[in-house]
Amino acid sequence: MISEGASKVTLSINQLGKQYGGHYVVDNVTLEVKAGEAFGLLGGNGAGKTTTIRSVLGLLEYDRGEVLWNGKSFLENRPSIGYLPEERGLYPKETVSEQLTYLARLEGMKKGEAQKALKGWLERLGIAEHEHKRVEQLSKGNQQKVQIISALIHDPELVILDEPFSGLDPVNADMLASVVKEQIELGKAVVFCSHQMMQVEQFCENICIMKKGQMRLNGSLSDIKSSYGRNNLILRSDADLTPFLEEKGLSDIRRNAQEWTIKVQGEQQAHALMRELGQSGIPMLKFELKEPSLHEIFIEKVGEAV
Repeated sequence: MISEGASKVTLSINQLGKQYGGHYVVDNVTLEVKAGEAFGLLGGNGAGKTTTIRSVLGLLEYDRGEVLWNGKSFLENRPSIGYLPEERGLYPKETVSEQLTYLARLEGMKKGEAQKALKGWLERLGIAEHEHKRVEQLSKGNQQKVQIISALIHDPELVILDEPFSGLDPVNADMLASVVKEQIELGKAVVFCSHQMMQVEQFCENICIMKKGQMRLNGSLSDIKSSYGRNNLILRSDADLTPFLEEKGLSDIRRNAQEWTIKVQGEQQAHALMRELGQSGIPMLKFELKEPSLHEIFIEKVGEAV
């Protein structure tokens, strides 16, 4: 269950600015992250995401603005933090148990507590048999699991996950997804950075899309998608729909096997097209009118593929 008071704003970033050589690489960023929710911080390479995170954590000294935790200065009222950076920082020659126990004790855990928590996490993520192996002996996916444990073993209040699904196959990605959901349900404030838009849509209620240090979009993901309207018409048929669609003057057509996605101006155009398909006698298996995906919104705001 979400802890009492989890709906309140926990992390506040107000007009944050960081510059290098007179140029702002983070400019006037203002965000709020509540306990019990995942916040998606998105952007391409060089957008300012990592600089924003490092400024929040005190790893960089920012030039203007403020960072608050529960309404007080973040550094003076610092919460326990679980940080999974995009660039991993494991010690390859150390064993999994030695390394994770050491990192847990740095976060204030007693040795016995750390070892008990470690065994629980190793079992949870399916790598108990690797406890006494050196990290360099593990596959990339299992190394990623060890890195994830290092971020969560001490039960942090603020969890920052930067590309957490990197190196994981679909089965292990589903396992991690359940872990992330659990952290949210426990009332943690979770900041989620990823280029995998489907994962962001799965977890995040609120998002911010950044480009060149500035916020291009910020707010509720559901409200943002609703504001675009339902402009994607999905059609499935055993017949080839391409000639019919091109005859209607539709140019923005994407095909994936026997499914076509057409960009339409709105519901009126979509319904008219569906009526004409019905009158044509072409056998149809699916009609669906959908809002744009987060991937499409990202491309529009940032102008680059992920």
